[in-house]
Amino acid sequence: MIHSDYQIDAKGLACPMPIVKTRKALNDVTPGSVVEVAATDKGSTADLKAWAKSAGHEYIGTVEEGGVLRHYLRKANEAEEKEERFPHVVSNEQLASLLESEQNIVLLDVREEAEYAFGHIPSAKSMPLNTVDEQMNQVDQSSDVYVICRTGNRSDLVAKKLTEAGFSNVYNVVPGMSEWNGTIEKNE
Repeated sequence: MIHSDYQIDAKGLACPMPIVKTRKALNDVTPGSVVEVAATDKGSTADLKAWAKSAGHEYIGTVEEGGVLRHYLRKANEAEEKEERFPHVVSNEQLASLLESEQNIVLLDVREEAEYAFGHIPSAKSMPLNTVDEQMNQVDQSSDVYVICRTGNRSDLVAKKLTEAGFSNVYNVVPGMSEWNGTIEKNE
């Protein structure tokens, strides 16, 4: 089962009502929260995906269970919009080369659990942004640490946080999982 912070029941509703209910609910939830929208309208997948993109939120994915579509979205976080960028950046291609050469690196995936479940790099350790403060002590500070998220925004925040905590070799992976072409694993 995929973890979500909030659930919206839009079963039996046709367009545009699943979007209307979702938009209203996202106004009341905390930024960074994962919302599950249960809908039966087959068009809701395309509708919610397009709406989330236009509204600046993240459409994570959809799971179908017994005729019910369970859509997962993540509310955008204002802190992700900051312009000041972490200076040590590697591309997806550079990360893929490091992984292929079996370099001894630590790869932290800082997306939400639901995003990680829908597809992650096999060697990545899940450490959602909101758990980094509690979990960073599980990582050797002298390791080469590569941080990835969906687009490079949350990973940028975490890279800064790790550096401030004393990590010396930290790299933000950009553009991140939104354009990752390498191998991925999914959690069932």
